[in-house]
Amino acid sequence: MTSVETSAEKSAVTFSRPVAVAADKSIRSPGVARSNIASSTEHPQGTKHWASQHKNYTVLQQHILFWDRDEDGQIFPVDIYSGFRELGFNIIFSILAAIIVSFGISYPTRLAHSYFPDPYFRIYVDSIHKAKHGSDSGVIDSEGRFVPQNFENLFAKYAKEDKSRSSLTLGELFLLTHGQRSAVDPFGWSASIFEFFTTWLLIQKDRKIQKEDLRKVYDGSLFWDIKGKRSNGTGWDKGFKFGRNGMWAIKSN
Repeated sequence: MTSVETSAEKSAVTFSRPVAVAADKSIRSPGVARSNIASSTEHPQGTKHWASQHKNYTVLQQHILFWDRDEDGQIFPVDIYSGFRELGFNIIFSILAAIIVSFGISYPTRLAHSYFPDPYFRIYVDSIHKAKHGSDSGVIDSEGRFVPQNFENLFAKYAKEDKSRSSLTLGELFLLTHGQRSAVDPFGWSASIFEFFTTWLLIQKDRKIQKEDLRKVYDGSLFWDIKGKRSNGTGWDKGFKFGRNGMWAIKSN
């Protein structure tokens, strides 16, 4: 079999950021986007129980269902605030998140229903794909599907400290957002930094985020896991805690 060249001699970046060439050993056709399953080499079938329950939703829609508690397909700013509080974020961060997210993506999702902005800054679940921005990871495609190859590429390209390529440090996440940037896209740059920094605050442990946790962030199942652990007294043992009432604090219970 003829080997596939993934690096070019005159392009140093193709050597420093290699792609995941063996993903197809664990995942069938890893370059084909999955509509409702977040697959990885460790979990080719995704989060089985979760995916089965929500098979009628795309992975991007599954990602935001945590904030649509009444299942009416609309997410209000107060829903975003409440969801972040349930995940353990403090009041200040939760308010900021509600403002940033609502103002940032309400109108794009509204366009599937009307050209007029939503007076309540609601986010519409059925058209969340319209809120996809540039300079992102590329793991989610323009229709809200999950691309396993691109997910594996994140760790192949940017996980340098962990030789097993199964975790990312905060510095590596910064390099990821830098490496995925598109030219002249300040909104996309800002959105990507906010998303990955918030993710790091929520799921880091020993200053790293684990591959499996990040996969479950994409399909949204981890949010429910965290809520369950915080509700039953077990507590969430990950996340960045900056003092008891620090601005970025993630409370364990």
